[in-house]
Amino acid sequence: MENGGIISCLEDGKAKRLDSKIGANLAQNEYLSAYDESFKKYISLAGSGLLTSHSLIVHGGSDYFAMNKLTFNFYTRSEEISRKSEYIKKSADTELDSRRDYASDRTDFIINSAPENSIILIDGPLLGGVNNPYNVKMNNELLKINTIPIFIVKNSNSNLVTDFYPELKKKFNSDMHWAYTLLNPGSRTSFYFYEDSYNKEFSKIFCYHKTFNISPQRIEFHPKTYEKFSDLIFKLMDLIFYLVLVQGNFKNPQVRSIAIAEKFARETLNLFDITNIMKSAGLPPTMNQERGFGG
Repeated sequence: MENGGIISCLEDGKAKRLDSKIGANLAQNEYLSAYDESFKKYISLAGSGLLTSHSLIVHGGSDYFAMNKLTFNFYTRSEEISRKSEYIKKSADTELDSRRDYASDRTDFIINSAPENSIILIDGPLLGGVNNPYNVKMNNELLKINTIPIFIVKNSNSNLVTDFYPELKKKFNSDMHWAYTLLNPGSRTSFYFYEDSYNKEFSKIFCYHKTFNISPQRIEFHPKTYEKFSDLIFKLMDLIFYLVLVQGNFKNPQVRSIAIAEKFARETLNLFDITNIMKSAGLPPTMNQERGFGG
């Protein structure tokens, strides 16, 4: 029992080779989409604002179709300021409230935008603090329309596997460190099942996935997804391998679909100069914000 849950290995524990040809075939024959986002923060003396660009792209025959949603929230501890507008939120914990609002906006956007009968590749973890109930809700709604949500984590200090196995805990700093050492390029670890001890809905199946000889990524999906699409799950690991290969970035080996969604998110975000908007609204920046350290 570790980290509030139980870990078990669903395969033989050995590394598995990935097949880009299987991945290419899936990419040509399945309906693919992807999600990513980009942020800009504005920290003023009166409170803080967060502008988020949510982006979902769908693969077309020769191009990508993009849907974007911009959300903005402003948080303050001042009751007087919050009374001036329904769009200003009184908050004792700006970081926590902004994470909740982001998770809610992200969930609604993906549920309303993801195509039916498709595979959607989502940047970020399935489970993580305040995101858990929102991501489980999203997952359930996507399964209802026969869409397969796969969550992809590029950076993580998680140690679920290495903490569970004493012989690994002594040798490795994190699961990413262990997977990097274990895997050759073009392979993945066995699948592992994490079952939360307090809420079974907050469980996941995951593996680590290495395309090039640099840090791997973690691929996650909900057990309900595995149950409904068990015949496709293994091939989806080949699909991810293929999409990282065609992206062709050795320093930042992202899934190409997510990289495209990220570009749309950033370009949409850059349409708005949040600093000038906030200053014109009479919200003076903090010194670090003025110096460009606000986010």
